Amino acid sequence: MALSVLDLFSIGVGPSSSHTVGPMRAARRFTAELGRSGRLGATSRVKSELFGSLGATGVGHGSDTAVVVGLSGHDPETVDADAVPGIARAAAESGTLVLDGEGDAGHPVAFDRTRDVVLHRRRSLPAHPNGMRLTATDAAGAELFVREYYSVGGGFVVASDELDAPVAGDDAPEPYPFDFADELMARCRESGLSIADLMRANEAVRHEAGALREQLLAIWSVMRECVENGCTRTEALLPGGLKVRRRAPALRARLREEQAAALATGSIDPLQAMEWVNLFALAVNEENASGGRIVTAPTNGAAGIIPAVLHFYSNFVPGADDDGVVDFLLTAGAVGILFKKNASISGAEVGCQGEVGSACSMAAAGLCAVLGGTPEQIENAAEIGLEHNMGLTCDPVGGLVQVPCIERNAIASVKAINAARLAVRGDGQHRVSLDQAINTMRQTGADMKTKYKETSRGGLAVNVVEC
Repeated sequence: MALSVLDLFSIGVGPSSSHTVGPMRAARRFTAELGRSGRLGATSRVKSELFGSLGATGVGHGSDTAVVVGLSGHDPETVDADAVPGIARAAAESGTLVLDGEGDAGHPVAFDRTRDVVLHRRRSLPAHPNGMRLTATDAAGAELFVREYYSVGGGFVVASDELDAPVAGDDAPEPYPFDFADELMARCRESGLSIADLMRANEAVRHEAGALREQLLAIWSVMRECVENGCTRTEALLPGGLKVRRRAPALRARLREEQAAALATGSIDPLQAMEWVNLFALAVNEENASGGRIVTAPTNGAAGIIPAVLHFYSNFVPGADDDGVVDFLLTAGAVGILFKKNASISGAEVGCQGEVGSACSMAAAGLCAVLGGTPEQIENAAEIGLEHNMGLTCDPVGGLVQVPCIERNAIASVKAINAARLAVRGDGQHRVSLDQAINTMRQTGADMKTKYKETSRGGLAVNVVEC
């Protein structure tokens, strides 16, 4: 099955695609399946169990809240992000959870948050670190319906019986199929198409060209809105107890002052563009940490990188336009598909190299494309972006997507820009291929100790005092 670029860029809520968006989608899917099975009416209670990384860092990531909101019938793409905490709180305070069985008017069941949402911090399900089990029982306590799901990164959810199936996607045959970067390069050479145009041809089996463009520009619109929201929030501290200060609003005010002064005096800081890139990434990830509206790109933990680099393109590259934005996203999506197929974008599975590393690689490829890079130069940019994030661990302090995650996005955004500029100055020939780098990332993730993979039991998470 083929993946769509729109699978890599989906709209959701913070703070985590695998720990918030995924569980919400799984819970909503559970109630839909429960309704279709004919057992919804007999259900008296639903128990949600979170395992592995979901259990270890679920509170900090809002996984427990996400499950309740999903069972209530809400989807991460359309739910009011500001209303999410209140939805879960109302169910807990009332002792009643209204299950939405996909089109059903809603079925109320008894709800005790302590009893019915269980986080297993030291237990895992066998197939993936992000596992969850949902169980519906009747009034006598007998099991009516049980399903196990895995949140496999970027908001993707699979049931236990789907694990051996090909990566979720569309069955329609594509004119230029590819599973590896060397195949992508070969298809471009054979057809004479750019990576973006090749992706357009493949996407045409699923989406009409105008509709695809519209959806990609809608994603760009959400990214821009996310930056603006992150720059205009009035709360001084991010939620969660670490007392991390918001920096984006004050930083934007300062940069605007410096920009005005520079225009007045003619004294231009040659690196000021990088200051703005830092701001764009910080704004997105502070918004993500607040549970705001976000685009998984390809995950929430790395959601600031592609928007920051796209803002760099839009604000600092002469001739930037919507056509370039679409080409950027299509090219970045092609690289993201390679990661999804051949390694992982889940921090719980391969560490932060799979999140920030993948996003840096995708952003470098997208920017290289709109800077006029050839397919070979784009592949080189993507490889550089990944190679220099290899081995990056996922060690969120307090289980929150704040330290070191927010700054990490800013650093990786600048790194992606540098990778693109370095690659476009070359001829596309390089010693390490993108396929080799992706395979190395997968192997490194397999060798990495579990404590460094989104459990908050290693790295900065245990060496930084939380309060």
